[in-house]
Amino acid sequence: MPYDLTLTEEQEALIQTARDFTRKEIVPVAGHYDETGEFPREILKKAWQTGLMNVEVPEQYGGLGGSCLDHCLVQEEVAYGCLGFNTSLAANMLGAMPVLIAGTDEQKQEWLPRLVEGGEFAAYCCSEPDAGSDVAGLSTRVKKDGDDYLITGQKRWITNGGVAGWYSVLATFDRGMKHKGIACFVVDAKSPGVKVGRKEDKMGQRASNTCDVIFEDVRVPRRNLLGTEDGGFKVAMKTFDRSRPWIAAGAAGVIRRALEESRNYALERKTFGVPIAQHQAIQFILAEMAIAYETTRLLTHKAAWMVDRGDLSSIISAYAKAYGADAAMRVTTDAVQVFGGYGYTKEYPVEKLMRDAKLLQIYEGTSQIQRVVIARNLLGR
Repeated sequence: MPYDLTLTEEQEALIQTARDFTRKEIVPVAGHYDETGEFPREILKKAWQTGLMNVEVPEQYGGLGGSCLDHCLVQEEVAYGCLGFNTSLAANMLGAMPVLIAGTDEQKQEWLPRLVEGGEFAAYCCSEPDAGSDVAGLSTRVKKDGDDYLITGQKRWITNGGVAGWYSVLATFDRGMKHKGIACFVVDAKSPGVKVGRKEDKMGQRASNTCDVIFEDVRVPRRNLLGTEDGGFKVAMKTFDRSRPWIAAGAAGVIRRALEESRNYALERKTFGVPIAQHQAIQFILAEMAIAYETTRLLTHKAAWMVDRGDLSSIISAYAKAYGADAAMRVTTDAVQVFGGYGYTKEYPVEKLMRDAKLLQIYEGTSQIQRVVIARNLLGR
């Protein structure tokens, strides 16, 4: 099918809303939240009120009913201001995605309005101390107890884990069954036995809340099972298929910020009597940044466009995530180089951009895992 990446007037307006919000509310304070590691609850509440959270929740459940592409447009703008803020916003949709993918209408009516009407946060509980990219190897256990289920285990690196009102949780009936034993549940954060563990002291994206979430014989009613008892792995994979374009969109935002900061600095900073922008070595770096931005953005938009047409098996999402994450790390490192000694200090924002960008290569499937996915697709496995 031929694809059209022309943006509508509504999408252009959405970009402008997100851009204005980012420049007014996020850019001026991003350094503060990076320094303190505080969770920017009040600013994220303003984002919720502005309509920049939960973009893909359908209208019948109180949401905007936006597309994956709409969401990516917002994410690029927010990531321009701070990837930590962007990750916090994206994690809400990540937590909600299993409900959207596998939930019944009754489940959607119960959980989604809490996000869009009540302003709650959600979190996706998949990763564990010994199971990150290997979802089939998770060890959080679930067992039947009458008409209910009991969940016991520890989740790690959970974005929004300490602030969420509810979680989408993956657990296994039997580790020996690998992916066939995994189920997915919605768990209310106030359920007895749910505990929030230590908050991670991270290198970058410090404004996002990341912590352990611990489940100790947490009783979950049967109505909170998403899909079937053996369908959790498929829900997880479909969730990642939907979320990969979001990560690429965040990469596009941070690349654009690094490019703009580097360009502006290169036009002002002088060496040997001329702005460093006149030196070919700097020009080549800026040119590579521009190429990386345009490529990442185009891959992101194509991946989102395909998701919006129901093609969740598209390998383009893996291309976008892998290329965008690696390009963001390369570009932000080059931005520090353009700034020289100043770039290595907190006086300028580029050192933060570099620290923030690293996580793009790790979460939602590492850059290496994306290459495994891509290679298997190429080889017909």
